Amino acid sequence: MKVLLIWPKARTDPDWGGDLGAIAEPLALEYLAAGLLQNNHEVRILDLRLHPNDLLPTLQDFNPDVVGLTAFSMHVRAGLLVLQKVKEFNKNCLTVTGGHHATIYAEDFFEPQVDLVVVGEGVVPLTKIAEAKKNNQTYDTIKGVWYRNENDKFIFTGKQEAIFIDDLPFPARDVVGADRTRYFIDWMQPVALLRTSVGCPYRCTFCSLWRVMEGKYNKRNISNVVEEIKQIKEDFVFLVDDEAFIDSKRMELMAQEFEQNNIKKRFFAYCRIDTIVRSENILAQWKKVGLERLFVGIDAISEKDLKEYNKKLSFAQIEAGLKIAQDLGIEILAQFVINTDYTQADFKQLIRFVEHFKLNYPTFTVLTPLPATDLLASDFSNITLKQPNGRPDWDYFDTQSIVVKTKLPTEEFRKLYRGLFKVFSSCYSKFLIHKPIMQHTQTEILH
Repeated sequence: MKVLLIWPKARTDPDWGGDLGAIAEPLALEYLAAGLLQNNHEVRILDLRLHPNDLLPTLQDFNPDVVGLTAFSMHVRAGLLVLQKVKEFNKNCLTVTGGHHATIYAEDFFEPQVDLVVVGEGVVPLTKIAEAKKNNQTYDTIKGVWYRNENDKFIFTGKQEAIFIDDLPFPARDVVGADRTRYFIDWMQPVALLRTSVGCPYRCTFCSLWRVMEGKYNKRNISNVVEEIKQIKEDFVFLVDDEAFIDSKRMELMAQEFEQNNIKKRFFAYCRIDTIVRSENILAQWKKVGLERLFVGIDAISEKDLKEYNKKLSFAQIEAGLKIAQDLGIEILAQFVINTDYTQADFKQLIRFVEHFKLNYPTFTVLTPLPATDLLASDFSNITLKQPNGRPDWDYFDTQSIVVKTKLPTEEFRKLYRGLFKVFSSCYSKFLIHKPIMQHTQTEILH
């Protein structure tokens, strides 16, 4: 089968530039491509963030039998428009959607232009779907799939068996070909993504990742990680584990393996601030094998917000972690989640905090009730931006837009929030080789 895999451009607004802040390789699609290639299917990846006008030319040139599209919440509506165009081009092309949002709210894809919805890890189901399409078979026996029955009603086949990351083939990075040189995060270009674990044992209230993984934390075999990284050509490598350094002993062994195998990369990774405090010696070891930056979710600077976010952190740990990173010479990209009950005084306090600790790269998101978090009411009654059908307007679930009521008047909150980026614009100009804009998000760039 000819299978076209699509990473959509967020939002239905064609002029929205949010994808330009940083664009990292579509790792999820590269995993899907690897599974399909193992079964001798022909695969292309179309990254609409880089090629926004190439959908129709690609369809005409490739004429796929199957189109698969992945989507976070902010891709839902734009993704449906993409699949509508696919059906207009060829009504017999099988359209499949999956990813983070489909796993939580599959019903948002129960639309005429969608044939199948995959829930959970997609490599095995999509490969089986392509085989079924090739052999003119039904899809009702493939676990983890919503399919249409004879009455055109979506039916779920049942939960698929657990799939561990070591059971998956290495991502087929070559499928994106010439695009590889264009993937970047700040000055890191070209940059590759590497996942060494999946899941997180922590339970931050604003995060849905742990719920999507059903609370599991799955670690790859270190030898597999070494084997994969040897195949990565890029100098910059982002470890996109939900939290890379949770198992400090494992990371110590991994650093040793990298050193023994003469792995020379420039690493960027997620890390909790309390992990920095616990793992100073491990991070020093990683510094020797190329660790340059850590993406640290400080998230809150008040005891109230730390408790509300269930961070299980103290201000003393935040202060100690930042000092350790500074002493080690590791750059911190500090993430802050702006609570919607912020007042003018809270915004000012945050600015003073960033200035006091001399954080070179602060970045900010608005507290957003993402799907699979307790912040999102089951009836969506707390959402202020909705579609005509009563569902949330997922276009704005980018962690930069305001989708719930704020304590301050909405326009005042928005002005103060955007003012944070203006206050620290000089920080971004020192580290960005691309035009800095506010709308890039952790979810969009890195997962």
